[in-house]
Amino acid sequence: MYMLVTESRLQVRYSETDQMGVVHHSVYVKWFEVGRLDCIRGLGASYMDMEKAGFYLPVLNVQASYKWPAKYDEFIIVKTSVMEYTGIRLKLSYQVVREADGKLLVEGLTEHCWTTTAMKPVNMSKVRPDLHQRFLKNMGD
Repeated sequence: MYMLVTESRLQVRYSETDQMGVVHHSVYVKWFEVGRLDCIRGLGASYMDMEKAGFYLPVLNVQASYKWPAKYDEFIIVKTSVMEYTGIRLKLSYQVVREADGKLLVEGLTEHCWTTTAMKPVNMSKVRPDLHQRFLKNMGD
């Protein structure tokens, strides 16, 4: 159970598909990024502002489990939520569903680490306690 679940609505573009009209597996990672940025925005922060303030959120791990293909011109929803958060590390979960019928297409997760622009880990509880608290309140049980 997660407190905040953001939803990002996307339409499958032709360039995201293969010759069969099926979304290429690599595209889902890009859609996870859309969900991640919307989730951070939903917590009251802007990733661009975080970068301007000197913080990065590099990806440490990506996992995706493909259940059913998305196809050209369909609308999909990327549901994103905070699974785990320590102040330094962040794990987000994703569900990609087809809008028309709610069918689960892909489940995934990404793991990240807050860093300075010099790529040194940083604890958000010390540099952004307001954002830190919002992450904690919206983390899964």
